[in-house]
Amino acid sequence: MKRLGIVIGVFVLGLAGLTACGDDSDTPASGATAASIGTKLATADVAGLGKVVVDGNGRTVYVFDKDASGKSNCEGDCLAKWPVVPAGEGKPQLDGIDASLVGTVTRSDGSKQLSIDGLPIYLFAQDTQAGEAKGQGVGGIWWVVGADGKKNKTQPAGDDNDGY
Repeated sequence: MKRLGIVIGVFVLGLAGLTACGDDSDTPASGATAASIGTKLATADVAGLGKVVVDGNGRTVYVFDKDASGKSNCEGDCLAKWPVVPAGEGKPQLDGIDASLVGTVTRSDGSKQLSIDGLPIYLFAQDTQAGEAKGQGVGGIWWVVGADGKKNKTQPAGDDNDGY
């Protein structure tokens, strides 16, 4: 009798787990899987900086002067403040950005990071909302990326950023 109770309990838990896996309205249409869709990049107007590149959440994208074309030099503690924009599994979704400018670099750990005009791109951990650009000019080496793929070296007004 005890075994029957265990079997029924396992069956009920399994059934509950299956029903929790029902249709999800956020699932991509036409048979695409989340893994097959790449990271989204778009452009947006950011106060004082004009039109810049942002990620799919509207967070401003940056480049690092210490990076070389095709190679990231932001490692360790740097990554805590400047997380990479991952390449994702599929082709990046682009809105307002020339596709010929967007590529990937392979990081030292083997992961793929998106790049613009050959330079790896990052987010700034202190930018917590869409449209913020608190990382602009940090340490004189971090810059937002303009819609043309070039670093925008406009200095932030009255800000002495040293968040490197």
